[in-house]
Amino acid sequence: MGFVSPATDYVEQRLTIDNLCGIDGNCRVIETSCGWAVINVAINASSGDTLLVTMDGRNQFVKLQGAALITEEGEAIEGDYLDDVKVHGVLTHTLNSVKNDGCPAI
Repeated sequence: MGFVSPATDYVEQRLTIDNLCGIDGNCRVIETSCGWAVINVAINASSGDTLLVTMDGRNQFVKLQGAALITEEGEAIEGDYLDDVKVHGVLTHTLNSVKNDGCPAI
């Protein structure tokens, strides 16, 4: 019969991408041209958030500004045009590949 080692009080968890980025069952990790993006489907979007959406048959990241979506080209999508937009979730983290260090930040 033994006793519990007092050293177990100082054992730390291993660092993983799941722990660092808070990836859970509500998150999706997708590959991008620069690495990966973590999308949370359960977060309610608020002004200033980056969203993953499908518009015109392709996925893209947009910024939510009030009632409008701002694309990477600076185009504002608002009003009736939002009916054709499918929102997949809120971008929570980006993981850039070290092989593609020339990619711009999202």
